[in-house]
Amino acid sequence: MNGSRGIVVFGIVRPFTHRLSEGLRVEWMAHLCGLCLALRADHGQFARIVTNYDGLIVSVLTEAQAGRTPDGRRTAGPCPLRAMRTAPVAKGEGARLAAAVSLVLASAKV
Repeated sequence: MNGSRGIVVFGIVRPFTHRLSEGLRVEWMAHLCGLCLALRADHGQFARIVTNYDGLIVSVLTEAQAGRTPDGRRTAGPCPLRAMRTAPVAKGEGARLAAAVSLVLASAKV
């Protein structure tokens, strides 16, 4: 459980959110929300349940290798897990690849 937001996400990797600077925390959440939205867009609403930190790392590493582009973020609408606030979220191939990885990890877990 992410203590700062109350979000429950499965996976081996865990962020130390209390140690992240505000900028890194915003980036982490941008990738997390981008993964969730990519799952919804490519695989349907129910697929969002497989959002996990292990897949999220794929999104972060893909963006780090490819370089962040100006169109690499978009503003997402309100979400209950963000206290109904909008937020910048990652989009693009990194988020879509992370969505696929999350689905594969979830299928192996079941």
